[in-house]
Amino acid sequence: MIVTRLALPLCLLAAALPASARPDAPAPILTSAEARDVLTYARPEIARVTHVDLDLTADFAAKTFTGTAALDILAAPAAREIVLDAKDLAIDRVTDAAGKPLPWKLGAADAYKGAPLTVTIGAARRILVHYRTSPGASALQWLPPSLTAGKGKPYLFSQGQSINNRSWIPTQDSPGIRQTWSARIVVPEGLTAVMSGEKLTPRGEPAKGGRAFRFRMDRPVPPYLIALAIGDIAFRPLGPRTGVWSEPAMLDRAAAELADTEKMVATAEALYGPYRWGRYDVLVLPPSFPYGGMENPTLTFATPTFITGDKSNVSLIAHELAHSWSGNLVTNATWSDSWLNEGFTSYFENRIMERLYGPARARIEADLDWDGLLRDIKAAGGPAAPTTRLHGDPEATFGQLDYFKGSTFLRTIENMVGRARWDAYLRGYFDRHAFQPQTTAGFLRDLRANLIRGDKALEARLQLDRWAYQPGLPDNAFHSPSPALAAVDVKAKAFVAGGAASAVRPEGWSTQEWLRFLNALPRRMHAPRLAELDGAFGLSREANGYVRSAWLELAIANRYDPALASLEQFLTSVGRTLLVRPLYAGLKAQGEWGVPIARRIYARARSTYHPITAAAIDKLLG
Repeated sequence: MIVTRLALPLCLLAAALPASARPDAPAPILTSAEARDVLTYARPEIARVTHVDLDLTADFAAKTFTGTAALDILAAPAAREIVLDAKDLAIDRVTDAAGKPLPWKLGAADAYKGAPLTVTIGAARRILVHYRTSPGASALQWLPPSLTAGKGKPYLFSQGQSINNRSWIPTQDSPGIRQTWSARIVVPEGLTAVMSGEKLTPRGEPAKGGRAFRFRMDRPVPPYLIALAIGDIAFRPLGPRTGVWSEPAMLDRAAAELADTEKMVATAEALYGPYRWGRYDVLVLPPSFPYGGMENPTLTFATPTFITGDKSNVSLIAHELAHSWSGNLVTNATWSDSWLNEGFTSYFENRIMERLYGPARARIEADLDWDGLLRDIKAAGGPAAPTTRLHGDPEATFGQLDYFKGSTFLRTIENMVGRARWDAYLRGYFDRHAFQPQTTAGFLRDLRANLIRGDKALEARLQLDRWAYQPGLPDNAFHSPSPALAAVDVKAKAFVAGGAASAVRPEGWSTQEWLRFLNALPRRMHAPRLAELDGAFGLSREANGYVRSAWLELAIANRYDPALASLEQFLTSVGRTLLVRPLYAGLKAQGEWGVPIARRIYARARSTYHPITAAAIDKLLG
């Protein structure tokens, strides 16, 4: 792969030093065929956005933002236009920095990608897009007070990954086109705005229509990492550079669960180098947040479902923190290589958990990932299925294989070359490619140059190209079973063989042990046995969302009517896609019994889900 830059005037050459040397400089645009992003309309090799400056006012009644996006442009000398991504945006006008109108047009819209916004820039290198968002913007969820913890004030949050930010920011929405940004956000009085950047006005400042909050991110980031939340939000410090934001009613529980966050940051730094984003805070969102977490720089967005009172799910926070290196610092250039984010991060997460909580816990979590890997390969259609490749069509890898197969690949390399050598390589890798996009081909080239170094025998043993480009699981895959989960397996087999539920004795089990037990039970069980389980362990009333969801999957597979009240309550109060989609899928698979139940519950729940979750369930249920 060849890395090239735009043709630049001599006066700009100094600004085009490698981003690892100058992290405030524009990152390179990768121009190999593998780095072409089919999910953007942009042509960054001709003209690209380097900085976004937002000035927006939030209107909760209309569910819209109105204002401007000022874009700084780096362009080839002969460039006369720039192409942006826009989805359901009402464009009023486009001007240059002096206010002179510039010609623009919106192309034909695609339901998923949105439309190209082409602006004739001439000699202009800063343009202002005046626009308004749609109430149905796919990145934004506007919550009424009734769907918040406090019940008194409305709430808004964004979710940009993978290509949703074009629904509220007209820019070049591709992970390979890194941009710095700043923002001024005006919100109604009594609400607080937070964003994934440095907070310049923590308490806001008076503004027409409410209060204005200002932010900036002076390191180039992929545009999907520009994130925003507005609501009745309070803050509590956890350490010198860490803290938690949440609604006041949730703050005590959130802070207790996140007590080890400062230690996590220090642990991650000890492994793979300095944390380069200033603060690391966590925003605990309302339960409609569609993901477990989102690694927005300086401010991880997190689901409240990880709060279980025993820290058994703080690996989610370790995962989002690890993204500060793999994903935010070194980013997949296109979504065909999302494993470079998620596989690296899942591996790194496990290393953080091992150092903080011990090898036994890390082996439990890695073993569950192995279970997920085998399960996803089977569900994808077997090891020959194209969707089991790491590098493939954008967003087409099956299930969580980006996470599971990717982390297993890296764990296999570690096992072959030794941990000390592998850690030294990874630390250097993050330094060499800091603040830059990356492809699978680029990673493999770096691996060969800096780890393998011509060792043909090692190259053959690693099977790099088979891991990266072929379906299925290579025969050198490393797996270290967990003794703790093996003990759970023994109890599951005893119960399946007719043993009493009371003999299981799950006292002290972590979330992961519960998941292993429930997922090991057959999908065909008699109702009395299910009733015995539920009666012994209160699974239908379980507050732990991971355990409750796994139990409900089992109940649905057995058409266990006594669990339906619990199912409906769960699906109408939790919006995390990972936990709710399998339940709707299970209901759909049950045909005439399950489909009417799914449609009835979804009709009630849909308005409480983020557009990302709603789109997934819409597609599932037709």
